[in-house]
Amino acid sequence: MTLQTNLPSSAVPGPGGETVPVWSDPSVDTATRVKALMAEMTLREKVAQLFGVWVGASAEGGEVAPHQHDMEEGVDLDALLPDGLGQLTRPFGTNPVDPALGALSLLRTQERVRSANRFGIPAVAHEECLAGFSAWGATAYPVPLSWGASFDPALVRRMAAAIGRDMRSVGVHQGLAPVLDVVRDARWGRVEETIGEDPYLVGTVATAYVQGLESAGIVATLKHFAGYSASRGGRNHAPVSMGARERADVILPPFEMAVREGGVRSVMHAYTDTDGIPSAADRELLTGLLRDTWGFDGTVVADYFGIAFLKIMHGVAGDWAEAAAAALAAGVDVELPTVKTFGEPLVAALEAGDVDVALVDRALERVLRQKVELGLLDAGWDPVPEVLRDVPADVLAAVAGPGDEAAVAALRGTVDLDGPANRALAREVAEQAVVLLANDGVLPLGPDVRRVALVGPTAEDPMAVLGCYSFPAHVGLAHPEIPLGISLPTLAASLRAELPGVTLDVLPAITLDGTSDPSSTGAVSTAEVAAADAAGIAAAVELARQADVVVVALGDRAGLFGRGTSGEGCDAESLRLPGAQQDLLDALLATGRPVVATILSGRPYALGAAATPAPGEPGAAAIVQAFFAGEEGTPAVAGVLSGRVAPSGRLPVSVPGTEGAQPTSYLAATLAQATDVSNIDPTAAFAFGHGLTYTSFDWSDLVVSAAEAATDGAFQASFVVRNTGARDGVEVVQLYAHDPVASVVRPVQRLVGYVRVPLAAGASARVSATVPADVLSFTGRDGRRIVEPGAIELRFGASSADVRLVAPVTLVGAVRVVDHTRELHAPLVVG
Repeated sequence: MTLQTNLPSSAVPGPGGETVPVWSDPSVDTATRVKALMAEMTLREKVAQLFGVWVGASAEGGEVAPHQHDMEEGVDLDALLPDGLGQLTRPFGTNPVDPALGALSLLRTQERVRSANRFGIPAVAHEECLAGFSAWGATAYPVPLSWGASFDPALVRRMAAAIGRDMRSVGVHQGLAPVLDVVRDARWGRVEETIGEDPYLVGTVATAYVQGLESAGIVATLKHFAGYSASRGGRNHAPVSMGARERADVILPPFEMAVREGGVRSVMHAYTDTDGIPSAADRELLTGLLRDTWGFDGTVVADYFGIAFLKIMHGVAGDWAEAAAAALAAGVDVELPTVKTFGEPLVAALEAGDVDVALVDRALERVLRQKVELGLLDAGWDPVPEVLRDVPADVLAAVAGPGDEAAVAALRGTVDLDGPANRALAREVAEQAVVLLANDGVLPLGPDVRRVALVGPTAEDPMAVLGCYSFPAHVGLAHPEIPLGISLPTLAASLRAELPGVTLDVLPAITLDGTSDPSSTGAVSTAEVAAADAAGIAAAVELARQADVVVVALGDRAGLFGRGTSGEGCDAESLRLPGAQQDLLDALLATGRPVVATILSGRPYALGAAATPAPGEPGAAAIVQAFFAGEEGTPAVAGVLSGRVAPSGRLPVSVPGTEGAQPTSYLAATLAQATDVSNIDPTAAFAFGHGLTYTSFDWSDLVVSAAEAATDGAFQASFVVRNTGARDGVEVVQLYAHDPVASVVRPVQRLVGYVRVPLAAGASARVSATVPADVLSFTGRDGRRIVEPGAIELRFGASSADVRLVAPVTLVGAVRVVDHTRELHAPLVVG
C-alpha cells in the first residue's frame, strides 16, 4: 500500500523504520488505533464505514460491478469510494464466477477501495454460507436442518471450519450464518435454514458452527435476532405474537449460548416485529440484552434492507433519516446489503443536528475494531488472497496492472472449492443426517430384491438435495447457460451405483408441485398439469406392480419468494406434500407392493396413511427422511437403502400426523397436547428425536447418586446402553427434563442434553450425566429466571416419545434467581 503523505502528527515508527500512522501499527493496542483513526475522519468518512455495497465479481477478473436490485437505486462507486466503504456484499454469491477469477476481481476491487480513500482502509467482504460457501463451484453441504438431524456438534464444527477456510482463501472475511431461529411453525418457508424445533439442540449445533467458522478466521453472524421463526401463520416477514416468557425460554437461549461460548463477532437483526417493536429498532434487544447483559462486543448488521423496512413495512419511520436514526439508536452498526438510509439521508440529518453524532461514533468504533482484528488496517496487510499467492510473478504483475487476458485465462480453473476432502466431509454429514422413520424389515434391501421401481418427482432431479441458499438454487437457476459447477448425482443414478445387480425402473410420474416445470418456456394450464399427473400416477401403479419393491421419491424444490415449495418466501398453507405427491403415494400403497418412501425436503410433511395407516390399511414398508442433504445426499440415501450406511440421524423437527394441525411443537404444555375437548389431534406421527437403526439397543442399570439436590446443586446419574443386535450402530441418548408442578405453565418436557453412542454389535457402554440445577431454570412470573424447588423427572430416551429410563429427583431449598452466567449444559459422557 502506498502510504499517504498527509500523515497525522500521531504517526509512530513502524517495524521497518518507515513512518506509519498509529492506526496502521499492529504493535499498538486496538483501542488506541481505533481512537486515533476516528479522530482524523470527517463525518462522511465515518458514515461510509457503516454501510455495504452489493456487488458482483467480474467473470473476467476485472473489478466488481454494483448489483442492481429493485429495492435500491443504482450506486455510483466513483462517488462513494473517496469517503471509504464498510463492506462489499456478496462478490462471489451474486453471479456465477470462476473462484480464481472471483478472487482476482475481489483483489482488484480491494485495491481500488484502498487507493480511493485517504486512509487506505479496505472493505470487509461478506458472503452467505448457510449450506456451504455460496459461490459457484463450492461444495454444497447439507442444510442446517440436516445438521440438527446429525445430533453431532463436533461434526458440524469440522464442516464449518472447512467452509470458513474456503471462504478465507479467496478473500472473504464474514459469513452470514448460522441461523438460530427455533422452528415454531413448520409451514414457514425457511424451516430448511433452521437447526430444529428445540432451543438446546439449536444452540449447541449453532455454537459449534460458529466455533468452526471463527477458527478459520471468518466472522460468523448469528441470525435472525430475534423471533423471526415465530411469525403468525408461518408467513415470511409476518408479525410475531409471542409473550416475553416464550421469547426468553425458547427463542433467545440459542443466541445466548452462541454469544457466550462461540466467540461470535457479528449478529444480524430479524425482519419481524414482536408486539409492535421491530427488531431493527429494538434498543432493549440489540443493546440492553445483547450488549449490556450478555456482553457482546461485535457488530450488529442489518438483514438486507431491514433498516429501510422501518419506513416501508413497519411504518415506524417517516423518512430514510428517521429509519437510520432509529436503527443506530437501537444498536445496528452496519446497513446491508447496500447504502440506502445510512448514506445521504443520514449525513444530512447529522449535519442538521437531528441525529447525534455519538451514535455514529459508537457504531464506527465497533466496525473499525473489527477491521483491526481482521488485520485490514495493518501497514503490512497483504490484499492478495491465499489462492493467488503462489501464482507466478508475471501473472501477479498482470493482476497489479491494467489486465492481461492470458494471465486471466491462466487463472481460470485453478481454484477447487469442491475437492475430495470437502466431498468426503459433505458425505459424512449427509450420511449421519439421514433419518430412518419407519421400517417393517424391508430395509436394508436384501439379495432377494431383483427389481425396484423408482417413482416420483425427485427421482431424477439433481436439485432435489439443495436448499434455497445453495448457489445453484439461489443464483444458478437464473443462469441456465452456466454449468452447475458441482456434481449432483440424482437419486436414480445413486441407486444404480449402489445396487448394480438390481433392475431399476425409473418414472418421475408427476410434477413436483402440480405446476409446469419452472424451467419450461411454454405455458401449461393447471388442468393440463392435473391430467398429466393423473396419467403419470396410473403409469406408476402399473410399473409398481411389476417390482419387488417400490421406492417413491418425494420432496421439495428449493426456491425464493414463491418460486419453490421450500425456502425464503415459500411458505406452505398446510403440511400436505406439494402437488399430487400424496395422491401418488396413496396409489402406490394401494398396490400392495412394499413401498419405501424417501423424502428429500426442506421441512417435515404429513405422510397420510404411509405413516399412520388406519386399521387394516397398508402403510409404508419404510420411510426415509433426508432434509436437503447436499451434493452427497442421494448417495447417502441410497447407502441407507442398501445397508452400506447404518442410519443414525434423528428428527430435529417432529413429522406431523395431520397436514393441518399447525402450529405444533413437541415443546408444548399439556393444553397443547391431544385432549377430549378438541377434535384436532396435534400428535406427531414421528416425534422430535425419533430415528430408527438397523440394530437394537437395551438400556438398563440406572443409578442416581442422590435423589435430592439443592437449587444450586446438581444431579448425577448413569446407565448402561448395550447393542443387542447383529450390526454396529449408533444410539442417540437424549435427556429430557419434566417439571410436573411449577409456578408457571411449562412444556411437558424439554431437551437438556444428548450424546451419540456408537457401539459395535454386542458392545456396551455406560453413559453418565451431570445435571446442574441451572439447566432446570425457567422464566418465572416476575420475568426473572429462577430455579424452583420441587419434584423433577430426568427422562432418558431414544426420542421425546420413547423414554427408556426415568430418574425421579427433587430440588430442595429456596427459589434461586439465575442469570446469563448460569450453567447451560447437562453433559452426557460415554465411557
